[in-house]
Amino acid sequence: MIRCAIIDDEPLSRDVLRQFISDHPDLILAGEYKDALESISGIESNPVDLLLLDINLPKLSGINFYKSLSNKPLVIFTTAYPEFALDGFELNAVDYLMKPIPFDRFLQAIQKVRERLKTQQDSPEFIMLKVDKKLYRTAFEDVLFFEAFGDYAKVYLENQVLIITSTMKKMEAELPKELFVRTHKSFIINTSKVEFIEGNQIKIGSKMIPIGMRYRENLLEQLN
Repeated sequence: MIRCAIIDDEPLSRDVLRQFISDHPDLILAGEYKDALESISGIESNPVDLLLLDINLPKLSGINFYKSLSNKPLVIFTTAYPEFALDGFELNAVDYLMKPIPFDRFLQAIQKVRERLKTQQDSPEFIMLKVDKKLYRTAFEDVLFFEAFGDYAKVYLENQVLIITSTMKKMEAELPKELFVRTHKSFIINTSKVEFIEGNQIKIGSKMIPIGMRYRENLLEQLN
């Protein structure tokens, strides 16, 4: 069972989501809150696997609330304002649901949650990178992006750049596809690090990374 919490200040929206959860055989409602501040102690004492989190909340927005969590459950953002959906790219949200939410769209989002949870259970959260004759244990969350470098590859981390003995093709095969995606023949990015897309470039950290035409559709689908 997937333990869910609803955080939404609109009674009608909570009613809809409560019914959707009740109708789904894999979901259980473990908490329901009217604003982000109210939910903090509840989530700490009663952890959940998934947040159904409204973006436009009073006092503290859903985006800022989720950023503040030290242990982040998976999140599906709900909103009546499509312009806010872009704010969640960097948070690696599973999905965004536009209000009013149709049940079939809700089912699609939950299927993505199931796939993400299965991947987390089956896959390690790190990769071993070979630098010269050493193997470095590197957490996926520390990786910004990979760049082709002849017969090698550069790995851009939060605080350093490694040159590894590997090709981009080999790295693409080894990296989890729900987190890393090819944007160009020379670049693979960590989708959780994306700040924004502008034209045919994508911003990660201090770098603007090109988006190749053949990779654009898959990239946008991955970023939802």
